[in-house]
Amino acid sequence: MAEKRKPDVITPQELYQSRRKFLKTSLTYSSAAALLAACQPATLTPTPPAGTPSSMSDELGNPTTSEEDITGFTNYYEFSSNKKQPTELAADFVTQPWTVQIGGLVKKPQEILVSDLKQQFNLIDRIYRMRCVEAWSMVIPWSGILLKDLLDAVQPTTAAKYIRFEGTFDPDQMPGQNYSTYPWPYVEGLRLDEAMHDLTLLATGIYGKDLAPQNGAPIRLVVPWKYGFKSIKAIKKIDLVEEMPTSFWMALSSREYGFYANVNPNVPHPRWSQASEQRIGETGRRDTLLFNGYDEVANLYTGMDLSVDF
Repeated sequence: MAEKRKPDVITPQELYQSRRKFLKTSLTYSSAAALLAACQPATLTPTPPAGTPSSMSDELGNPTTSEEDITGFTNYYEFSSNKKQPTELAADFVTQPWTVQIGGLVKKPQEILVSDLKQQFNLIDRIYRMRCVEAWSMVIPWSGILLKDLLDAVQPTTAAKYIRFEGTFDPDQMPGQNYSTYPWPYVEGLRLDEAMHDLTLLATGIYGKDLAPQNGAPIRLVVPWKYGFKSIKAIKKIDLVEEMPTSFWMALSSREYGFYANVNPNVPHPRWSQASEQRIGETGRRDTLLFNGYDEVANLYTGMDLSVDF
């Protein structure tokens, strides 16, 4: 059966917000309390050759980051803390067949192959800005399914308030998981209303192709208004729960990495400012936007102090 795709491939321009372009640059970052998991977003056709500039852009006219940079510069501590090593180290990572378990506080738990999930649900393409907590950013073309479509299928109970995501634990294939410095496996979480938002994606592709192993294949979370580490890669389990889960980075350093991790230029990381960012492929820096420019999620946090609930 052919994969189903919505005819309205790219989310309408009115729906999102941010800025600018790209080219190629090399950056320096502080090491310190390491940042794993997720830093990338959506997909489109036609696909330009790897490493060539793309004419695609987000709703604000920001060109997509080159496929070469997206697949060659990644935060993936399961493989390495060096941003360029995961491309090589993950080259033989086995991603098929891949089963995801969806359970917890749901009426219809499922254990489903990613290949079947792509047949069962509408595949859509989205171009999203991605802002890493380390103050670099990209514009990425993803393809995948809306997380809310999967949640509708499993039917959360009224007791469900949060979603807990768990990545794969496979130290034989993922050399970084042999280091006990980190609380493996990687765990992330969202509030249920965040997970049900139209922007929240389970991505299975990038630049019109299946996800590369170093980008989180075969399935990862993409939450574009949050720092990239929230977008957990290589998901194996999704559980609906009543209590807020403790995420990987919270367990490692809760003073530095909160549960919400909303992009917020007004709340600095304890070790650096978040007021500006370096777009990969650009020279110079640009201002960081609240919620990464996705203002339509602001109502999710009405009445909250985002400097406390960071």
